[in-house]
Amino acid sequence: MLYQVREWQQSFLQPLSNVAHHIAEFAAHPLNPWSYNPLSQHIYAGFELFYRLGKEYQKPEFGIETVLVDGKRVSITEQIALTEPFCQLRKFVRDVPAKVKTAIPTVLVCAPLSGHHSTLLRDTVRTLLQDHNVFITDWIDARMVPLSQGRFGLNDYIHYIQNFIKYLQSTEGDVHLLSVCQPTVPVLAAVSLMATNKERLPLSMTMMGGPIDTRQSPTEVNNLATERPLSWFKNNVIQRVPAKYPGYMRHVYPGFLQHTGFIAMNPSRHANSHWDFYLSLIKGDDDDAESHRKFYDEYNAVLDLPAEFYLETIHTVFQTHALPEGTWVVKGQRVAPEDITNVGLLTVEGELDDISGPGQTKAALDLCKGIPKSRKQHYTAEGAGHYGIFSGRRWREKVYPKIRDFIAANELLTEKPTTASRSKAKSD
Repeated sequence: MLYQVREWQQSFLQPLSNVAHHIAEFAAHPLNPWSYNPLSQHIYAGFELFYRLGKEYQKPEFGIETVLVDGKRVSITEQIALTEPFCQLRKFVRDVPAKVKTAIPTVLVCAPLSGHHSTLLRDTVRTLLQDHNVFITDWIDARMVPLSQGRFGLNDYIHYIQNFIKYLQSTEGDVHLLSVCQPTVPVLAAVSLMATNKERLPLSMTMMGGPIDTRQSPTEVNNLATERPLSWFKNNVIQRVPAKYPGYMRHVYPGFLQHTGFIAMNPSRHANSHWDFYLSLIKGDDDDAESHRKFYDEYNAVLDLPAEFYLETIHTVFQTHALPEGTWVVKGQRVAPEDITNVGLLTVEGELDDISGPGQTKAALDLCKGIPKSRKQHYTAEGAGHYGIFSGRRWREKVYPKIRDFIAANELLTEKPTTASRSKAKSD
């Protein structure tokens, strides 16, 4: 019922928001003689703010058209390499000679399935593209997946990651993994199970700001997941998708509830941001106003999570701590990080992270007992919050060089497969 109420609210606000947008455009139009009146600036700012507060935000584009490679601008083409019912494996092709592509590392970026679209990692991808071939998991909004496609749980996430790794190994050769926030847990599980089964492993894993062991420096997010029983989440936040969407009748954790939770963590910060946006419009500060638009176009665009995945994540990661406790069993096999041996492991945390507290990601180093100390590293980004470790100036100037050098070092430790061996792998 809550989802339907939200749909009614949007149906009511959408026409008003559109009218506000047109009024704002008219009030600021250079051919409107009244637009040069100070009062018109206030009218424009007020209606533009109302429009942005009431509009429906769609999934943004990655929009990465060029990157700087060795001091030269190189064009980027976005492709879909592989499609699963709940995820697309997206590839970013650099316009460089084929011999250059095969000479640089391939990185699979495992994006979070936690409410925001994978485009939240746009800056991560753009920066990585300077020195790597980049693929990313682009998760599909659960409300857009027909019920006929079946369920999607935490084990399915693990299976997807394993499939993507094997696909890239057969087409690209060796692969490095970079997981941000939520996927650090299923990614570690995926590689652990592959190691137990003696399968070919990625060369390295970089884990950033993830809840490997939420008993370390628990945050408000962690406390929310533990102070109530799983039944409370099932009864209070799980909703059915309304009839207007392809996923009609699917049980989901709605993106708008997650978004409400994000806002509730720092309400005054968001209120001040919108007030500053209003003042920027009045002053004609187009740069600041556009920065605000870009941020909230991304921040306000959310997706629904499959209910099974959401509930199983709360139970496994936050309530029973199954990974660090060594009690996680997937299809009859225990998840055993200690079985991983010949893989590099880098953990990255933000000093001021209020979502995954300090020590939560670093716990992976102790769990992976089979990895030699020489191939394990940790880095704490001073002054960085959760988003600062994968986006923005600190990411580009402080964190990325550490990751780039770590990947390069692990790339050299393993002999690259020849073209003939990759062709044989494809045929097999």
